[in-house]
Amino acid sequence: MTASQFAARIGRAVSTVTRLANGETVPEPETIAKIVEATGGAVQPNDFFLTQSPLQAADNADVAEEDLLRAQCYRLLARLLASPPDGETLGVVRALQGDGSPFGQTLNALAAVARQTGAEAAAEEFHALFIGMPQGELTPFSSYYLTGFLHEKPLAALRGDLARLGLAGAADSHQSEDHMAALCEAMACLITGAYGRPVDLAAQRRFFDAHLGSWAHRFFQDLEGAKSAVFFMPVGRLGRLFMDVETQAFDMAA
Repeated sequence: MTASQFAARIGRAVSTVTRLANGETVPEPETIAKIVEATGGAVQPNDFFLTQSPLQAADNADVAEEDLLRAQCYRLLARLLASPPDGETLGVVRALQGDGSPFGQTLNALAAVARQTGAEAAAEEFHALFIGMPQGELTPFSSYYLTGFLHEKPLAALRGDLARLGLAGAADSHQSEDHMAALCEAMACLITGAYGRPVDLAAQRRFFDAHLGSWAHRFFQDLEGAKSAVFFMPVGRLGRLFMDVETQAFDMAA
């Protein structure tokens, strides 16, 4: 099917379809619904967890479906924690659909609160939680959680591992690499091979244990219970549940 044919099927401009296929934009919920219908369900709303377009999924054909789902969750967390959620990000979150599991119910809760939250309110909450004056409620860096200070030995060790794995410089320049968002994005890159080939499960576990396992659960638990957290309360719960699942899965595979 050509871009023109697909554009006609979903009632959108060819330029919009091109931008979607190149991962340059995320569709609004109405467009997501049309894409799901036009693809016969091959693309689902949750596929827009991805920071790349789900129409680029063929690039990850050698990655198991369950690992792609893991990467999607890491990327969703990274996207929500890296910067204040804008209208586009909130549109993605509003379209999330979960099942009856605790994790799925949390996805549904997050989607519901996103439908009641505007970009301005989300930005104010983000500022109160992570920036603040003189600082936010939470400091989402591994160095701080593990030592009480920023830019300490955990960050130096992380930079060494990122360089060894070919991920040096992958984090946003405005934050250090031990920010939770950057670490979640790094895990997604390791799973999918975004900067090379995917690494095996043993290497993923070594990175997780060294840089996330000792503090991620505690951070997301703190986020879930933070005084300023409304939109971010289910984000904290989602992260806590996901980190627990990751820990258990790594233990079972050992």
